[in-house]
Amino acid sequence: MKWIGISGSWRKTNKQVERDVRCEVDKILKVGNGIVSGGALNVDFFATDEVMKLNPKCDKIKIFLPATLIIYKKHYMQRAREGVITANQAEILIKQLKELKRKKANLVIENVCRKSVDEDGYYQRDTEVIKHSDELIAFHVNKSAGTQDTIEKAKQKGIPVKVFRYTIK
Repeated sequence: MKWIGISGSWRKTNKQVERDVRCEVDKILKVGNGIVSGGALNVDFFATDEVMKLNPKCDKIKIFLPATLIIYKKHYMQRAREGVITANQAEILIKQLKELKRKKANLVIENVCRKSVDEDGYYQRDTEVIKHSDELIAFHVNKSAGTQDTIEKAKQKGIPVKVFRYTIK
């Protein structure tokens, strides 16, 4: 079995990005492989949701978080109060991650060393995703720096990289 990293935008998305993510996850699972993701909004959320629908045992998914789930939840609720995301987005993401953790504790791998969530933590999380991936599929929206960094890390590791590119206004 191969583990396929999924990376992409948490800021901007559209129905095409969502369809592409779900279609790729469906293909990955149909051949018996699993996904590795970062537990963020949008691309990561779509990929995780699709695995949860198609693989109810959730034994074909690994989620790497940049901090503990408790700290991650506080971070997302703060981002909602700041207006960066909606409260609903924060709540459904945390609900999804809690459900995964409930199903099988090792599915959600928490970085217990970090006491807060910041840009460095996200980049470290992306490094962990690549470290545990045999391939990467990236959904690169508006040339985002985070997704580009993950693509570069995968190339440095020497694993196959497939990139979907989007421009969303």
